[in-house]
Amino acid sequence: MSKWCFNYESGEYEEIDRDGFSISQGGYVFNWDDSEFRREEEEFNRWGFYHSIWGDEDD
Repeated sequence: MSKWCFNYESGEYEEIDRDGFSISQGGYVFNWDDSEFRREEEEFNRWGFYHSIWGDEDD
């Protein structure tokens, strides 16, 4: 899944995958803002897969 992220090399927002592949440029970028991916991963780790889908804290 890709997100609109800021590419510091080009100075523009681009559609970039989690692994750094820029769909907009058709190649990998190395200096880009991946904070949206990191935030998503932290939230997933904090709440867990079950809670993120069902919103249920009780097991």
